[in-house]
Amino acid sequence: MELLKQALENDQVILDIRSQDLNSIFHEAIQVSVQQQWIPAELAETVEQALLEREQTAPTAIGHSVSIPHAYLKGLQEPRVIFARLSHAVNLGAPDGIPTRFLFFMLGPPGDAAGHLDTLASIARLMSDDEFRFDAIRAHSHTDLTTALDRYLRRTTQPVEVVSDSFDGLDYTGRFGGGLMADIRRRATFYRSDFTDALHQKSVGSALFLFFALFTPTITFGAILAVQTNNEIGVIQMIAATAVCGVIFALFSGQPLIVLGHTGPLLVMTVILYSLCEQNGIDFLPAYCWVGLWTALFLMILSLTEVCCLMRYFTRFTDEIFVVLISFIFIYESLRWLFSIFDRVNVGPYDTALFSLVLTLGTFFIASGLSRMRRSRLLRSNFREFLSDFGPTIAVLLMTVVAFLFRGIELDKLNVADVFVGTKQRSWVIPFWSVPVWLPFAAIGPALLVTVLIYLEENIAARLVNSPDHNLKKGGGYHLDLAVVSVLTGICSLFGMPWLVAATVRSLNHVRSLATTEVVNKPDGYKHERVLHVRENRLTALVTVVLIGSTLLFLPLMKAIPLAVLYGLFLFMGVVSLVSNQFFERLSLWLIDPGLYPSTHYLRRVPIATVHKFTLLQLICLAILWIVKISFLGLLFPLFIAGLIPIRLLASRFFSPEDLAALDAAEEPEEEETHWAA
Repeated sequence: MELLKQALENDQVILDIRSQDLNSIFHEAIQVSVQQQWIPAELAETVEQALLEREQTAPTAIGHSVSIPHAYLKGLQEPRVIFARLSHAVNLGAPDGIPTRFLFFMLGPPGDAAGHLDTLASIARLMSDDEFRFDAIRAHSHTDLTTALDRYLRRTTQPVEVVSDSFDGLDYTGRFGGGLMADIRRRATFYRSDFTDALHQKSVGSALFLFFALFTPTITFGAILAVQTNNEIGVIQMIAATAVCGVIFALFSGQPLIVLGHTGPLLVMTVILYSLCEQNGIDFLPAYCWVGLWTALFLMILSLTEVCCLMRYFTRFTDEIFVVLISFIFIYESLRWLFSIFDRVNVGPYDTALFSLVLTLGTFFIASGLSRMRRSRLLRSNFREFLSDFGPTIAVLLMTVVAFLFRGIELDKLNVADVFVGTKQRSWVIPFWSVPVWLPFAAIGPALLVTVLIYLEENIAARLVNSPDHNLKKGGGYHLDLAVVSVLTGICSLFGMPWLVAATVRSLNHVRSLATTEVVNKPDGYKHERVLHVRENRLTALVTVVLIGSTLLFLPLMKAIPLAVLYGLFLFMGVVSLVSNQFFERLSLWLIDPGLYPSTHYLRRVPIATVHKFTLLQLICLAILWIVKISFLGLLFPLFIAGLIPIRLLASRFFSPEDLAALDAAEEPEEEETHWAA
């Protein structure tokens, strides 16, 4: 490591070689080395030829986007390491299939080959560090590289607290409000960087994508609520709540990557509460307000008493079931809307149903295709990155333009008022005081169930966002997030606006839109996408909700967006979250030839019959949750989600600890994917 550090400090660095074939890359690197007097001019051709011959014997690409060409010749006086970075990654035959971006030229006299083995091992360990590779990609000088190396050495040689652990902030302090204060102190140190880190093109693409990703369910759930509550709560209230609560949460939360929104389970609870009020002749909004106020109080108590620490008992088993459930809700709502269009099809000169199907699927396929562009071989890497970041936004705009060009076809558009008014012309502040004396006390029962639901939804989403797979560096804030949601629940209840909570699918899409990733290709062709770095910030969510709020000033223009386009984005969000889920991956094994199974860590460690049994248990739990959600037991839905914990604990009686460690691991185990030839 000392030789490598010396090379970076002495500016033995070549940045952004533009050549894209091995011969040209070596030639350009050797020419620069001669100019900098790192190697004698008379040995330039000999060194270049030796490097090429070594490469023909066996590729020196060891994986993790790095190659280590080496040559030991007479005439080279001292061992030397030269770092080179390519402008565009080139496939040099690495075992993990990741194109090579970084080269470490190791040169020296013949007797130094053995001594370079320690340096080679140090380089392999260094380049397996995702954070260093991310820093190396954006470095502008040898000083930046030296700083990145120093940070790597501090991370790996000093006993520091790892803030990216999935249980970060979930250690019980035993003090009233202790966890909340710890969250505030931890996140305060990053508050300034939460804004400065957003100054990047990726943040612009993330904010625009998140706008449409959040806008679609906002107006969709608002429209459904308007129908189910007889316009007591509607689209206007949903937009206002999303904007106001979103701004507050983005500024004061412990994990600003979390996106607040209305969710399917909350919709179920609200509709059931409305039905109970209708059946018993109770004014809905005052009752809704009292349920919300009690819920806000209970949530604050949970935050101050560190009940969030119970999330340590939640595992990948419960997380995966919950994510698939929410993804199914997104997909189900999209498909149900499409089927409803065909149910009322009216055959004429233009087929409304067929054109709606084209717009929905067009939005879905364009967004999906462009989002995968960063893995394509077409175009330059920076253009692929741009198309991938802005893919969903481009899809919505393109399909909206297509719909505009066919104005003769009648399409379902957003049903919103032309001006900013409350539904039913009611006052914004709910008269919660003008209710029977018994009502505030009767509201405690439903409030307890809503509290359980919000607690579970908020913290499960936080666990998923803070997953070690995302390589987050600033930590989370479970107790602080719950406290902020508690305050927002009280505000929404007083103003008759829908309750909001961490939206799992939207939050995970937010994280992925800010992530820098690389694709690992296994020898059997199985591809695994790995997150190198996430641009953690508060600005993308803040800008998004401000844009959501600004739509209230342009309500007539919102009617120009076809619902088919928005449901296409709805479908995209559900599918993206679904296919990246390990539970869904294991479920797909039932349809795959066993001889073609991917080489995943759990298939190498666990018998296939055990894998299928574990997957079947999750599928049964998912089916039960879905049945409860759509049945008369919907009010008890939160209790069934909480019931996943004892089911997971009971599973330890039927699965060995070793099998559960592989199937239910917090993150995929890091495995050795580097090699080098002697």
